[in-house]
Amino acid sequence: MSKLDLQTLESWLWDSANILRGSIDSSDFKNYIFGLLFLKRVNDVHTEEVDAIIERDGISREDAEDETFFKVPVEARWDELKKFTENIGIALDIAFAAIERENNNGLNNLEGVLTSTKFGDKEKLSEEVLQRLLSHFNKYSLKNQDLYTPDLLGDAYEYLIKQFADDAGKKGGEFYSPRGVVQTIVQLIKPQPKQKVYDPTCGSGGMLIESAKYVAELPDGKVGANINISLYGQEKNLGTWAIGKMNMLLHNYNDADLRKGDTLNDPKHRDEHNELMLFDRVIANPPFSQDGWWTPLENSQEVKLDKDGNEKKISPNYQKVVDPFGRFQYGIPPRGYADLAFLQHMIAVLKQDGKAGVVLPHGTLFRSGTEGSIREKLLRADLIEGIVGLPSALFYNTGIPASIWIINKTKPAHLENKLIIIDASGEFKEGKNQNELQEAHIQKIVSTYDYFAYGIEAEAPNDKFARLVESKEITDNDFNLNISRYIDTSEPESEVDLHQVKNTILELEAKEKEIDEKLSAFLMELGL
Repeated sequence: MSKLDLQTLESWLWDSANILRGSIDSSDFKNYIFGLLFLKRVNDVHTEEVDAIIERDGISREDAEDETFFKVPVEARWDELKKFTENIGIALDIAFAAIERENNNGLNNLEGVLTSTKFGDKEKLSEEVLQRLLSHFNKYSLKNQDLYTPDLLGDAYEYLIKQFADDAGKKGGEFYSPRGVVQTIVQLIKPQPKQKVYDPTCGSGGMLIESAKYVAELPDGKVGANINISLYGQEKNLGTWAIGKMNMLLHNYNDADLRKGDTLNDPKHRDEHNELMLFDRVIANPPFSQDGWWTPLENSQEVKLDKDGNEKKISPNYQKVVDPFGRFQYGIPPRGYADLAFLQHMIAVLKQDGKAGVVLPHGTLFRSGTEGSIREKLLRADLIEGIVGLPSALFYNTGIPASIWIINKTKPAHLENKLIIIDASGEFKEGKNQNELQEAHIQKIVSTYDYFAYGIEAEAPNDKFARLVESKEITDNDFNLNISRYIDTSEPESEVDLHQVKNTILELEAKEKEIDEKLSAFLMELGL
C-alpha cells in the first residue's frame, strides 16, 4: 500500500467537514474533527508502538501496552468504537475521558483537552452523522509507517486550522494568526537552539510551532529526532487551548508546556518562588484592543441609580489596577485597550538578553492619553528596537492595519537610541477576504530589518520603505510613532515647463483648426 501524501490527507480531512455541514455551525467544525483526528492518530500510533515493543522484547501484548508512552484504554480503542451503532456520541465522550484519565501526568497531562467538545449531544449530531464520520476516519491508517513523512499530520493539521479559520470568517482570528505574519515575526526575532520560547496568547500554537521549525533548520537545531527548543504558551479560550495541545502532540512536540487561563489576570508560568518565569524569546498576536481586561475591577463595578431609578453600572477606574507581579511599571493601559498591557507582560517575562515580537493594532503607535505616556516611557527606556507597519486586511477579526513591535532589552551599540521603522503596508497579495504576505514580501521585510539590526550586507533600503530613526526625531514628534511621520511614501510631482506647455497647446489648437477645415470641406461635398 502506498504511503499517505499531504494532498490526499488534506482532501480526506476536509471532506469530513462536508459530512458535518447542516448539522452544526461551521465555526464549530474544528472541535469535532480535530478530536476525531487526534483519536484516530493516537490509536494507530499506539498499535504501531505496541507491535514494535512485542517484536523487540518478545513480550505479550498486554505487557507491551503497559510500556507505551501514550496510554489508550480499551474503551477508547478504535476497533471497539467502530462496533457501536447507537449512542455513538456517548461512547466517544467516554473514550475521550478515558484517554485524559490515563494520560494525566506532567506535560503529557490532557485534562480538559479532549472532553471540551461533547459528542453525545444528539440535538447536534445524529447517530447517522457520527457513523459516517467514524467510517470516514477509518479510511486511512495514520501510523508513522504509513505517512509519507513523519511531519505530515502536523502539516495537515495546520492546513485544517487555516481552512476552518477561512470558513469561520472573523471568528477565525480567535485561534489562527496568518501564516505570513507568523513567519515574519519569527524571522525577525530569530529564536536559537536551546532557548525557551513563550507565547502568552498562543491560540492553536502556530507561532510556537513556526519558532520550532525555524530552529530545526539551524546548526545544533536538532538533538536526534527532537528539535532543540522549549515551547511555552497560555491561552484563555478552552476550546482553542485544547486545539493547541492537540496541535503540539500531532507535531510530536510532546513536552510543549501549554496552559489554560487569562494571561493578564492569572499568568500560569511561574517558578518555585511564584515569580514569573523568564524566556529567551516572547512572541504573540494578542486580541486587538481587548475591552474590560482587568477582571477584579470588572467584577467589583459599583452600581448607582439614575434619575429614573434604574440601576447603572459605574465604569471602573483602571488607575486602581494593582498587579501582584509588577508588570505595568510603564503605566496602566485604559479599560478599552489591553494592547499595551499584553506588551508590558511580554517585557516583564523577557530575559535581559531576550527579544520579543508582537502584533499590535496601528493605534498603539499614535494614540494619546495613557497609551501615549506608556509609549513615551518605553521609548525613553530604549526598549523598542523596531516597528514594522503591515498591510491592512491581513487578519480575520479586523480589516484595520497592524504593526509588529520588536522589543530588545539589550540593544547592540549601533542601535542604541535609534529605532528601525519599516513601512511594509504595500507588501501583500490581494485576496478575496484577506490580503496575504507571501514569501517575497516576508524576505523583503526581514532582509531590510537585518540590514539595520545586524549589518548584514545587502543593498541599502530605499528611505521610502525603511529608515533608522534617531531618538531625537521621535522626541521632536512627541513620541508619536505613526509611520507616515518618518517614512514619506509620496512621489514628488514632476516640474512643469510652462513654455513647453504653451507650445503644446498652440500645436493642439493648430491641429484642431486643420481638422475643422477638413470636416467643413467634407460636409460641403455632401451638400450639408
